[in-house]
Amino acid sequence: MSALIVIPARYESSRYPGKPLAELKGATGVSKSLVQRSWEAACAVKGVDRVVVATDDDRIRDAAEAFGAEVVMTSSECQNGTERCAEAFDNLGGGFDIVVNLQGDAPLTPAWFVEDLVKGLRNDPMAEVATPVLRCDGRALNGFLEDRKAGRVGGTTAVFTKDHHALYFSKEVVPFTSQTFADEDETPVFHHVGVYAYRPAALGAYPRWDAGPLERLEGLEQLRFMEHGRQVLCVEVEARGRQFWELNNPEDVPKIEAMMAEMGTP
Repeated sequence: MSALIVIPARYESSRYPGKPLAELKGATGVSKSLVQRSWEAACAVKGVDRVVVATDDDRIRDAAEAFGAEVVMTSSECQNGTERCAEAFDNLGGGFDIVVNLQGDAPLTPAWFVEDLVKGLRNDPMAEVATPVLRCDGRALNGFLEDRKAGRVGGTTAVFTKDHHALYFSKEVVPFTSQTFADEDETPVFHHVGVYAYRPAALGAYPRWDAGPLERLEGLEQLRFMEHGRQVLCVEVEARGRQFWELNNPEDVPKIEAMMAEMGTP
């Protein structure tokens, strides 16, 4: 089954305008833009046939083409990354069995997260959409809680059934727990990793659906599938000692740079 990775990247953002072009310094002191680091992460994934950046902004297009990425221009009317992926897929003429949305704010996404996600969707012929979840250690959970106390939106959390069908996703920390955890402790909270794999039929239907109240309240695009009765498969992935964080706010830049330095990411 052929697979395409689309990296949706938009310049306008209420929380962080120009985020795809934000510079991140690696362990060697070399600075690269967020969109370049996301593209490099996508190119490291095995079993993928094509990687493209999808944007509506000439500045992002020029920057991406300068480091060698293939770019697909999309409409400024796209409301989220899934809609942009759907348009990019159409503009490419289709031809892939699985489309992966590797959002451009997650440069630390390990290749095996995406590989496991694609495998999970391939192995479940009834699933239309899949997304990875990562069990938080105490360090990650405490980071989420610190963000919320400071009034910042950090990572997204997920709860799901024993069959790994999603029950809900939230920018709040769910489920609630009154326990305290040391950095290395295992916790009952799962971090939703901002990657999606779709079958073309589900992806094509998505832009035709209205956004529901939960999607509008949370600002989480995957909730549209659930509000329209589609099951979302949560694929549990393992960190294997790697740290993971998304760039949601300007304050996340030094946090991600510190993680890259610790992991030796160039």
